Amino acid sequence: MINKWQITIPELSGEEKRNVYLYLPESYSYEQEKRYPVLYMFDGHNVFFDSDATYGKCWDMKEYMDRTGRQLIIVAVECSHDPDNGRLKEYSPFPFTAPNIGKIPAWGKQTMEWMIHTLKAQIDRDYRTLPDREHTFIAGSSMGGLMSLYAVLAYNDVFSKAAALSPSIWTNMTQINKLIREAEIVPDTTVYMDYGANEINFHAVMRKQFRKVTDLLLSRDVLLTSRIVPNGDHCEACWEKQIPYFMDALFYPETR
Repeated sequence: MINKWQITIPELSGEEKRNVYLYLPESYSYEQEKRYPVLYMFDGHNVFFDSDATYGKCWDMKEYMDRTGRQLIIVAVECSHDPDNGRLKEYSPFPFTAPNIGKIPAWGKQTMEWMIHTLKAQIDRDYRTLPDREHTFIAGSSMGGLMSLYAVLAYNDVFSKAAALSPSIWTNMTQINKLIREAEIVPDTTVYMDYGANEINFHAVMRKQFRKVTDLLLSRDVLLTSRIVPNGDHCEACWEKQIPYFMDALFYPETR
C-alpha cells in the first residue's frame, strides 16, 4: 500500500508543493504490534509511479517490494522542481560549479535537517517504525545518491546504511574526500555504491574519483559493496535493475 500526500518545505522552497510517498508492507495492516525499519529515498516522484516520474519511467519499487515481501517502510520525498536549479541546490551538500549550470550553493545540510527533524519525526510519530539508527536507511541516485552518501557519513548517528546509485561525487571531490576522512563513523556502517559502465566516463576524472571514494570508505572500515554495473546507464530503468543488489546489501545477512 502506498500513501501519498502533499507538503511544503518553507525553509527550502517556500510554498512550492511536493509529494511524499509512503510504502507500507502488506503485513502492516494485520500485524498490529509489528514495527518496521524505514528506508528514506530522494527523488520520490521517480520511485513508485511512471505517471509521476520525470521521464515517464519509475523504479517500480512497489512491484519489487510486493514480490519479495521485504518488511520495510519506504518514505520517498519529491525533489524541488524550481527551474532555478531547485533540485541541485537541495541535493548539494557542498557548493560546486559546472559548465552550462553555473554556481550551485549547498543546501544539502538544510535538506537533511528537515528530513531528520521534521519528516522522520512525523513518520516515527504516526507509523509503527523502528526509529533507532540500526533500522534507519537512506537511498538515492545521481544527486540523490550523493546526498545518501553524505547523509550516512555526516548524520551517522541517524542512518546506519545507505545506497548511493550513480552518486554525483564529481561535484566537489575535495569536500567529499574530506568528509569521508573526518566523519565520525560507527564500525557497522554499511554503504552500497555503484556506477554504470556506460556513464563512468561522463566526467573526465570520474573513474579515478570513484576509486578514491571506495578506497577512503574502506580505510574507514565502512562495510562497502561497490559495483560497476555492466552496460549500466544513468536512468531509472537501470537503477530499477539494481534494487535487488542494494537491498541485499542493506539487509544482509537476512534473506528475501
